[in-house]
Amino acid sequence: MSNQYKILYVDDEEINLELFAINFNDSYEVLTAHDGYGGLEVLDSNIDVSIVISDMKMPAMNGIEFIKKARQKYPNKKYYILTGFDITNDIEEALSNGLILEYFCKPFEIEKMHRIIAEALNG
Repeated sequence: MSNQYKILYVDDEEINLELFAINFNDSYEVLTAHDGYGGLEVLDSNIDVSIVISDMKMPAMNGIEFIKKARQKYPNKKYYILTGFDITNDIEEALSNGLILEYFCKPFEIEKMHRIIAEALNG
């Protein structure tokens, strides 16, 4: 695949993984995982992932917990949360302490996500 950058998207809902891939595969190499543990495995085998986006609400390990674990091993990646709910205290704290750069709301705002990802990769 000739796409320059790799993005990892973690979500426990298959339809969201498919929609994300459909909307971003033309611009990036999209890797997906169904949960935080799978996301950590993908990162271990694809250390050149630049952007990590995780759903917030997932079973076993939520998005913030996943990103905390991922950031310990891979501190130089850019991390984002996607949520179908209102912003929580956990998300606000993750923003204020720099754990994540931004949060996105479901349903996806494709153009906004493209713009923010491009700015992160180019800036």
